[in-house]
Amino acid sequence: MTHATSRRDFLALLSALPFTAAAVPAFAQQKMPVRRMPGSGESLPVIGLGSSKVVEEIAKNGDDPLRQVLRTLVAHGGKVIDTWPRNAANDGRFGAVINEAEFRDKLFVTSKIDRAGKEAGVAQLRQAHELYRRTVLDLAQIFSLTDVDTHWPTLREWKDSRMARYIGVTVSEPRRHADLESFLKREKPDTIQVNYSITERESEDRIIPLAADRGAAVIVNRPFMNGALFKRLEGRPLPQWATEIGCATWAQFSLKYILSNPRVTVVLTETSNPKHMAENAQAALGPLPDENARKRMREFIATV
Repeated sequence: MTHATSRRDFLALLSALPFTAAAVPAFAQQKMPVRRMPGSGESLPVIGLGSSKVVEEIAKNGDDPLRQVLRTLVAHGGKVIDTWPRNAANDGRFGAVINEAEFRDKLFVTSKIDRAGKEAGVAQLRQAHELYRRTVLDLAQIFSLTDVDTHWPTLREWKDSRMARYIGVTVSEPRRHADLESFLKREKPDTIQVNYSITERESEDRIIPLAADRGAAVIVNRPFMNGALFKRLEGRPLPQWATEIGCATWAQFSLKYILSNPRVTVVLTETSNPKHMAENAQAALGPLPDENARKRMREFIATV
């Protein structure tokens, strides 16, 4: 997908949305916008769930918090659930929940390899199939480029054999961006996952444009810097002008900044709170900042 095409699609998406703060009640009931994956044309809702926290807490809190968060995401039109190998017992209960009738066939579920060695990687993918009760993973990824030269041929084999629909790689730290850039220049993943937020913008100038030029969907992680954004802004009110772009929370402030980049496909938000999931999903609705507003947002965040 060329930059021109992605921007044209993005502007078309924006033209369908109301652009005044007064219209907020009207768009509150809208379904979440979608964006196309460049390589396949499949559309994904723009807000997803990073499930690590809520799944890790299953042993302590049970699986109902997960169920409630997923129910909220789906009710708002979302479907992307990003996962990686954790405690097998918790992952098994996660697999049970996503196969309940209200979620079955409604979710786009990912998994990751995070161990070195071919056999270890294959074992992780097979375990994901087993625990998630799926014969096909929607997206298989290599976490933080772990042993990428070993695992990438494995992922290509899995895609060719239809055990994974899409394949990709992830990073979540600026120090891995150079490695990701090098990988993108020699390979063509279906997706990349990269850290990006209003306060962590290193991927904005090189990684995200390169991914788009290489035909990869861009999945964003750490939109709140794993909670560091909220600590930084604790006790500070939103600027009054943030209502002009439909922001009611600091989370929406960062999400709207990210989503106003037309090359971004999906943003993963990590929460175990259904209310926060709803607020995150609503960031996709209504007005998004234009270039002048984006500049104003960057300048503001630099002062706090």
